[in-house]
Amino acid sequence: MRVNTSIPKVDGKGLIQGKPAFTDDFAPRDALIVKVLRSPYPHATIKSIKVEQALAMPEIKCIFTYENVPEALFTRAGQGFPEPSPYDARILDRTVRYVGDAVAIVAGTTEQVVDLALEKIKVDYEIKEPILEYEHALDNPVLLHEGNYTKSMFPIGHDASRNLAASYEMMIGDMDEVVSKCDVVIKERYYTQAQAHAMSEPHAVVAYMDVQDRLTLVTSTQAHYHIRRIVSKAIGIPLSRIRVIKPRVGGGFGGKQGIHGEIYAGLVTLKTGKPSKMVYTRREVFESTYTRHPMRIDMTVGAMKDGTIKALNMEVLSNTGAYGEHALTVLMVAGAKTLPMYNKVESVAFKGEVVYTNTSPAGAYRGYGAIQGNFALESILDELAHRLDMDPLALRLKNIIHEGETSDVFKKMGEGTEGVEMIIESCKLETCLHRVKDSINWQEKYPKKMISPHRVRGVGLALAMQGSGIPCIDMGAAVLKLNDGGFFNLTVGATDIGTGSDTVLAQIAAETLKVPVDQIVIYSSDTDLAPFDKGAYASSTTYVSGNGVKKAAENMIKTIEEKAKQRYQAKEVTYEGAYLLVDGAKKSFSEFATELYYSHSQEQLVATGSFVGEKSPPPYMAGAAEVEVDLRTGIIEVVRYDAYVDCGVPINPNLSRIQVEGALLQGIGMTLYEEADYLDNGRLFNNSFLTYKVPTRMDVGPMTVSFVESYEPSGPYGAKSVGEIGIDTPPAAIANAIFNATGIRIRSLPITSEVLYRAMKK
Repeated sequence: MRVNTSIPKVDGKGLIQGKPAFTDDFAPRDALIVKVLRSPYPHATIKSIKVEQALAMPEIKCIFTYENVPEALFTRAGQGFPEPSPYDARILDRTVRYVGDAVAIVAGTTEQVVDLALEKIKVDYEIKEPILEYEHALDNPVLLHEGNYTKSMFPIGHDASRNLAASYEMMIGDMDEVVSKCDVVIKERYYTQAQAHAMSEPHAVVAYMDVQDRLTLVTSTQAHYHIRRIVSKAIGIPLSRIRVIKPRVGGGFGGKQGIHGEIYAGLVTLKTGKPSKMVYTRREVFESTYTRHPMRIDMTVGAMKDGTIKALNMEVLSNTGAYGEHALTVLMVAGAKTLPMYNKVESVAFKGEVVYTNTSPAGAYRGYGAIQGNFALESILDELAHRLDMDPLALRLKNIIHEGETSDVFKKMGEGTEGVEMIIESCKLETCLHRVKDSINWQEKYPKKMISPHRVRGVGLALAMQGSGIPCIDMGAAVLKLNDGGFFNLTVGATDIGTGSDTVLAQIAAETLKVPVDQIVIYSSDTDLAPFDKGAYASSTTYVSGNGVKKAAENMIKTIEEKAKQRYQAKEVTYEGAYLLVDGAKKSFSEFATELYYSHSQEQLVATGSFVGEKSPPPYMAGAAEVEVDLRTGIIEVVRYDAYVDCGVPINPNLSRIQVEGALLQGIGMTLYEEADYLDNGRLFNNSFLTYKVPTRMDVGPMTVSFVESYEPSGPYGAKSVGEIGIDTPPAAIANAIFNATGIRIRSLPITSEVLYRAMKK
């Protein structure tokens, strides 16, 4: 058994030993140092920029400004093509739109001299009024992209003259009529905040020209094929002259699903012919890459007295910051990956608008809109249960989706496009709910227990669903090569960003080929050597890329059997991994493979496989939190968190568990601690790990992650995704637990101890 088995990561030992593996490890010693001069203002126009003093320094090799770079519009978002994000960015622009926006690119021989050169560049700005509050952005006379020079391949809903990056609306059933017949109708407003990715490795890129005079980019990225396409468009050189290599990645979480320093280093190397590298400072990571999209979500729920939910309406206002990367797709996922969970409704509606503001751009972040929508949906359902005097667990059991069922939302809403019809063939959500009830001892602890006169504990829960890739859009491919001796090279375009996907894909290949995993030597993420893959996002690698690997392995078996028939002039050959059954007689597969290349019927055997999903089978999760609140101070402690996950068959249970545990901790951080906090001048206040607080494992009590196994027929060996689902439930589960403990409902994240203290005093 090679799947559903917890083997160590194939790269684990090398990483533990500190072997060169990450982007900066591969920079040539003579690489030019690339840095960017960044705007100190949230909104301004450059009246003049003088670089002569900096260029006069002999160690400075080139400087770029908006005056001497290509002017092509593009999007930094690394996602499908045609791209659903608007083309609203340039390499360097005369207008700067947030504190940290790029003004000039400087390259020199040492870091010290480049820092000095940055100080010598003189910029005269015409300061403009900024928009920092996204609730005031739409139809504001101040325009971020004045002149409406932006464009979109999805033009409906994009209107830069209104500061509107994207919008979407859908309705199933007659919402007003259904709501009018409900016994109970609740309307509430919820807020989620900008959250920083806080990955260990900062964004980094190394650029050099190879012996064929082609630009090679070694970069810490989640989407190397998208990077190649965007660089080609922005710089204006053919795809065939660009190679992108992804080494090991020290965390991404969506923050590396786009262009960051690749264009800057690429321009320098093209200009000078010299290798170059750019490693972001931690301040740049915080200020000048991505955050999570802040959202205001208005929820309406209508139900009958017995708890039957009849209507769900979600209206979203989302803040994309200065540029519109991922604006439409994150917005749609807020509804598409939440509303189908409660499929017994007679009417369901979604409406959303995404606006530009003069803050750091928002982009992809684990959960990708679903976590924001889930906080609002799972919070208002608890509010409904409280109004009905009903156990929130019982309310959910009455209304959730089950195997063999569907939701009209699946067909209506996708990610940037219409969705696809989908009958759910694997769903153990009800079992997850029962298991988490038992594990956290819900019936004894709900709603609260006094620990002392000043300390109280409460429990709360939330459900979640996500997806497994983007159907009919994202493709993953694999190539298998048989070697002498009988082992295989597996080459995939899939991007391992620390998740262990190289290990999981090797396990899938080994299972299909009936060989030990150490007989699969995997290589990934090189646009020259590996086949196409959309990248590590949308919870897609195991399902999409894994199916591509499985197909390649199945095609390899067919190729081996056909070649063996020729070699042995046999009527019937069956491949069995270690041996071949040739007309009923065993033949060593190792010997056959060696003969194939050295002596008999010599031919290189190669097989490929590609997969595009026709649906996106959701993983499901039930999460329950137990929190303790100090009624004197408002201090909140997560005493324990229990999670039960249906991700189909986990290919590697240990890696899957680690994925869920890490995601839970990020979700807890978003709930209680983290927020990108902007000052009145548009500057990010907490732009370092000294001021931006993320939880450590010491800040949370025991986290129990268990799997309720289902079998997804369309997945490789029954697997669905697991990468994002874990992050979704903590905000609502913890907010619900705090309410059960204190009677105070907090509808805005993060729920810090100060926020709760003030609410209790009020």
